[in-house]
Formats: sequence, structure tokens, C-alpha cells
Amino acid sequence: MTATVDRPTGDAGRLGTLFDSHHQRLYRLARRLSRNAEDASDLVQETFLRAARHVHSLPEGTGHEEAWLVRVLINLARDRWRQVAVRRRGADNAAFVTTPVTADSESTLLAKSIVWQALDRLPPRRRAILVLYEIEGTTIPAIAKLLGLANVTVRWHLSIGRRELAAAVNGGSRAPKGVRP
Repeated sequence: MTATVDRPTGDAGRLGTLFDSHHQRLYRLARRLSRNAEDASDLVQETFLRAARHVHSLPEGTGHEEAWLVRVLINLARDRWRQVAVRRRGADNAAFVTTPVTADSESTLLAKSIVWQALDRLPPRRRAILVLYEIEGTTIPAIAKLLGLANVTVRWHLSIGRRELAAAVNGGSRAPKGVRP
């Protein structure tokens, strides 16, 4: 007699399969869109909670499912960025409170802080496209498909985003004309 493995069926089975197939990729993306691992985990969790609430409207097929999940994750990240921006506008510009750092890690921490501050200044869609392309290594056609945009629109956001990021890192100064940051 051979034993059979019981596989969950229905909505629970589909959600389990989605999680198994996509959670690592979504976490890597969330980690790059978030300041810390806890925020990234929260984004992934909320993404799958949304999937659970809308399981009947999830598209079929691995590529379509992943695109749907990535769009949800990016939209959640954008919402959080907006909330943070609103809180910052309402609060006094207090100095950063950090834990003591060693001299070796001080320059790394400073560089990360500058980049995060520069990324925070970008519009959410542009920020997401830069992270997907520059950090995740996602191709322009794949980003376009994931976000439901035309390739030319992704290229435009990427180009403008690079310039805006360079200007923000350089303290608001613009790159010389003809020089691509």
C-alpha cells in the first residue's frame, strides 16, 4: 500500500502555492524598498493578506500571479512612503538618533543614509522602478509587465529617476548638461 500526500485544495492550496513560489522574490524586493528587515517582512505579509482577501480575482499563470503580487507589494510600499512623508512634514526636522557606530562603519552608514534620503525624495513609482532595475536587476520589459506600463515609460522614469537621485545625493545640484548620472 502506498501513502498519498494530502495536498490542500481550493483557496488555501492556491495561497500556499503562491507563497511557496513567490515569497522569497517578494521579500528580496521588499527588503530593497524598505529600511529594515522587519518592514520588509510586514510588506510581504500584507501582500499575501491582500492575496488571501482577493484570491478569486488573482490572475492565473505564474507570470501573471507574480506581476499581481509585485504590483500589490509596490503599492503597499508607496503607501508607506507617503505616510512617512506626511509624518515628516508634520514633525520638526529633528536630528537623526542613531546608535553609536565605529569609525569603520561610519562612512558606510553615512552613504546608506544619503542614498535613502535621496530615494525618499523620488516619486514612489520612480523609486520602485529604480530599485527594480538598479538593485534587483529586473529588465525593462519585465518591469513594464509587472507595473502595467509601456517599456518607453519605464525607460523615461529610469532616466529621470537617475538624474533626480544624483541631484538629491549631490545636495540638490543638477548634473551638468549632457552628462548622464
